[in-house]
Amino acid sequence: MSDPPPGSAVHVQPGPDGALLYLVAMSPDALPPVRARDLAAAWDAARAAALAERWGEARLFRFRRADGSALDLALGDADACCWASAVDGTVGMGHCYGLSLCLRLLALVDLLARASWAGGMVALRRDGAALAPELVHAAATQRLTAEARFDEPAFRRSVEAPLRLSAGAPA
Repeated sequence: MSDPPPGSAVHVQPGPDGALLYLVAMSPDALPPVRARDLAAAWDAARAAALAERWGEARLFRFRRADGSALDLALGDADACCWASAVDGTVGMGHCYGLSLCLRLLALVDLLARASWAGGMVALRRDGAALAPELVHAAATQRLTAEARFDEPAFRRSVEAPLRLSAGAPA
């Protein structure tokens, strides 16, 4: 894998075995925040794609860090490929905003799978799952780590601060 061409932050090309290869001229932690409504729409699009069994292709990412080193990530899991394909089909992933939206969606799913404290912020319904607005806002605005995840303690603080304020407790 090489670097993206000059003047382009994200370059997409065919990769091995039918995968898509993304060459990204920055680290995941340098990707921009996104609008909460776009993240909520991506959540809905991913759910619809999964229900329709539109699995999508594998995706490989090479992020170039400021120090010149690289981080390689691979999406091979069927669900992750489905969600990435849904984002690509709605806003596109050939630019920083769409890539950030996709990685934030995947990081949120990862966080929900391992953070028991977040369970009360997701309402499971017959037609899917509804996310608390504080959870969506935090996922849209919190910085990703260099490994394309959320820093769980910082994420939790950002979600709980509005809840404390609305309950009248000091932040």
